[in-house]
Amino acid sequence: MSKATYTPPKVWKHDAPSGGEFANINRPTAGPTHDKALPVGKHPLQLYSLATPNGIKVTILLEELLALGETRAEYDAWLIRINDGDQFSSGFVEINPNSKIPALLDRSVEPAIRVFESGSILLYLAEKFGHFLPTEPGARTETLNWLFWQMGAAPYLGGGFGHFYAYAPEKFEYPINRFTMEAKRQLDVLNRRLAESPYLAGDHYTIADIAVWSWYGQLALGNLYSAAEFLDVQEYTHVQRWAEEIAKRPAVQRGRRVNRTWGDEASQVPERHQAADLD
Repeated sequence: MSKATYTPPKVWKHDAPSGGEFANINRPTAGPTHDKALPVGKHPLQLYSLATPNGIKVTILLEELLALGETRAEYDAWLIRINDGDQFSSGFVEINPNSKIPALLDRSVEPAIRVFESGSILLYLAEKFGHFLPTEPGARTETLNWLFWQMGAAPYLGGGFGHFYAYAPEKFEYPINRFTMEAKRQLDVLNRRLAESPYLAGDHYTIADIAVWSWYGQLALGNLYSAAEFLDVQEYTHVQRWAEEIAKRPAVQRGRRVNRTWGDEASQVPERHQAADLD
């Protein structure tokens, strides 16, 4: 193991080297890089996204709502190619000043409402349609507990473990060990909770399960970072039971395919404008 150390400069400069798979879109400033309006389809809900773990949270929920017969949840899902910098267009930044997918525009009201941050979108849609978020105060709070747990925990899994294990230009033992320990601790948190109840908030499937499954369920099933063996995910038996059960839901299977541009051809639906696009 290399013992080379890095001494930070007194003032960090923006021209410092940035390696890894996403180096071409990393920058220390916000705001648009180019002018481009976003496309708008025929449905009131306009989603601009990519089928990352954060992106599929929203498409899974929308497909779950449609499966319940909520026709007002029909949506257009437009592809945002983050490796090409689509998220820095003027149109996208107008909806999400943080330039991250997913971003939603609800045109069913006047003026239209922008919603950004995946957890905020889940909460907005659950409240708008009255599904997957309990109304009883205790159950509602428990749902939000786990929703916000995911929002706070996932950066350690994605930007921490995922980056250093899968995407960094070089492998370094210290950060991989540091974030592996945290990823396994988080899996243990979930495993202990799911030993107590079938779903995170109790007996019913909620937006908390959708949010957490999109990261940790996929990780447990071997669909994230090719790290299942490394993390020994099979030891988390209650997470496995929960992850497999949710993966069988037709709406989950449909939602995972929306805005997807990789994998086998049958799993790819780069844009979705009607239910038939998934058939």
